[in-house]
Amino acid sequence: MPTNTETERKSDASIKEKVAPDAEKVSIASLDVSRGDEALRLVGIERSAEFSEEYNLRLRRKLDKLIPPLCAAVYFTQFLDKTSLNYASIMGLPITGQHYNLVSLAFYVGFLVWEFPTVYISQKLRVAKYLGGNIVVWGVILMLHAVGTSFPAFFVLRILLGMCESCVAPILIQIITMFYKKNEQATRISWFYVMVSNGLSQIFGGFVAYGISYYAGDRIAPYKIIYLLLGGLAIVVGISVLLWLPDSPVHAHFLTEEERIAALERVRDDQGGTENKELKKDQVIEALTDVRTWLIVLTTLMTSVPNGGLSNFSNLILKSFGYTSRQTLILSAPGGAVVVGMTLLCGWFSDKTGERILPLTFALVPTIVGAAMMIGLNGSGNKGALLFASYLVNAFGCGFTNVYAYNASNTSGHTKKSTLNALTMVAFGVGNIVGAEIFLPKDAPAYIPGKTAIMILLTVQLFITFLIRWVNLRLNKHKQMLIAQEKAKHNWTDADIQRERDRHAFMDMTDKQYVAFKCSAWSSTDDDRYLETSILFILSEMHYE
Repeated sequence: MPTNTETERKSDASIKEKVAPDAEKVSIASLDVSRGDEALRLVGIERSAEFSEEYNLRLRRKLDKLIPPLCAAVYFTQFLDKTSLNYASIMGLPITGQHYNLVSLAFYVGFLVWEFPTVYISQKLRVAKYLGGNIVVWGVILMLHAVGTSFPAFFVLRILLGMCESCVAPILIQIITMFYKKNEQATRISWFYVMVSNGLSQIFGGFVAYGISYYAGDRIAPYKIIYLLLGGLAIVVGISVLLWLPDSPVHAHFLTEEERIAALERVRDDQGGTENKELKKDQVIEALTDVRTWLIVLTTLMTSVPNGGLSNFSNLILKSFGYTSRQTLILSAPGGAVVVGMTLLCGWFSDKTGERILPLTFALVPTIVGAAMMIGLNGSGNKGALLFASYLVNAFGCGFTNVYAYNASNTSGHTKKSTLNALTMVAFGVGNIVGAEIFLPKDAPAYIPGKTAIMILLTVQLFITFLIRWVNLRLNKHKQMLIAQEKAKHNWTDADIQRERDRHAFMDMTDKQYVAFKCSAWSSTDDDRYLETSILFILSEMHYE
């Protein structure tokens, strides 16, 4: 077996022998496949099979029948479980006042503490199996809420619930990335995201809670019925995920071997990669030093503060308009329909136009207007206008669809993507903790300071959104200029470029890593440097959206 030194010598020699303006002469011997994706078990470095557009469409329809519905079921269950406290708050929950605020934020404490460990553990394991196991465990934890009645018991259970649920978004984003092309991802993410952010889960939860509110017995408190039902549902969904959700195209047993190969070749052009078990320190560092990482983290933080407040206090705010508890439960449902429409629209628009961050403005503007209306109309007695304003405020939730799609489409390298997703969810947890604390008992029932904070934060976020877009446009312009220069210098064709991109698609390299390598030339000759630089620019031709 050759040593690393021997391999490097062969790679070096290969490049020296092949220095020429013809990209076809670049040897693949220089590629270290040992650190590549799991996909290389099924497909080679170079594209060896071509599939017709009709075949790929049939394959996509087959994927759509299983993967998005299971992802939707997971998100539907997660959001119901996370917001069960919101329903319980007006159904006899014995936790009130500041204790209620602390129990609300306990979920995000567990979420925050466990986010990085759970993301890196999932990278080492079969992701869908790890996800399914967590869902079953949190179903059991949720049912235990019907046993505990004290503040300490609820606080601990909510922390454990947050820990179990912290793996959901990063894993689902990774699965969508592995199976779908860039121009398909936002739509698929929107399909399962409609289940949350006050979408279909709110409609379902509102009607279920409304029905339970008619229970007149005294053998079990109504809020306990909520926890038992939702916990049981989570266990069923968790078992379904364990049985049917694939970990990656390589392990997609509902596909034939030919279809698994086609699934990988479908996403080769995107260079997003698939599954890789190795935790790579250089990719962690790159994620932490990429300015766009921190802009996305800031975006998530700014939009999560409203989520933390409204997911736990929206029913209390609605009730403050002058509605009864039973009316509040049923009137919360139409707000979910608003979010469903907005989420699907943002996802469709994002894939149709190639814009990932701009559709976030569709979510921010209605929320800012709604918050301003609730502040201005406070105490007016105009219940109809206040109700309409509360529906507008719900629109902010669909913005997370675009944050998730942005991470999926604009980042390559499995460890880098995992790190970015973990940071995004940590920001989500911090924002929700802060959000739970801006709605204080002393400000009840109008919660004017909380509504004002939402309006200000999201107004600032509008400017951050356009800053991210400006950064991406500059990166794209600079990268295209460099590629054009190298193509002209070496007389490369589009076919030459595509061939090199295909060779590196499953090498688990990041969107920036190739450019970074140009400074460490393998040879002292100028021709060798030019050849290497050209390859690196070509391979980094990821279009930031």
